[in-house]
Amino acid sequence: MQALNFPKYSFRFKNSENKVSIFDPIRKKFIVLQPEEWVRQHCIQFLIQEKGYPSSLINVEKELIINSLKKRYDIVVYNSDGSIHLIVECKAPKISIKQNTFDQIARYNLELNATFLMVTNGLNHYYCQMDFENERYQFLKDIPEYNL
Repeated sequence: MQALNFPKYSFRFKNSENKVSIFDPIRKKFIVLQPEEWVRQHCIQFLIQEKGYPSSLINVEKELIINSLKKRYDIVVYNSDGSIHLIVECKAPKISIKQNTFDQIARYNLELNATFLMVTNGLNHYYCQMDFENERYQFLKDIPEYNL
């Protein structure tokens, strides 16, 4: 897998039926290693190791219903009160991040009401803070560290 624009992390891998899998510490199981999963696992480690978010407040790959369509978010970080602090949308490194990616995470956030948004393809990371009053988001240089 290609090097990403994250610090170096150690991962657990296994090879089964000619497929490499990576261990997801949140889902507590091995997941087939695809380019988007490689980004997702780096992002999980980034949130835990660099930003200090407790793994107990992180949720990965859960279904939500938007306009009666089933969608799946990549990563959600909860506040201790159960509200949503952050949504992360991960893309494979070869997918360039364009307006449609921000539109996708904004649609998810209509349902989830997170304070912060992160969009990454592992190479480029974008961080936003929601301005619910004016129904828009403001770009940030980084997401805040855990201090809840």
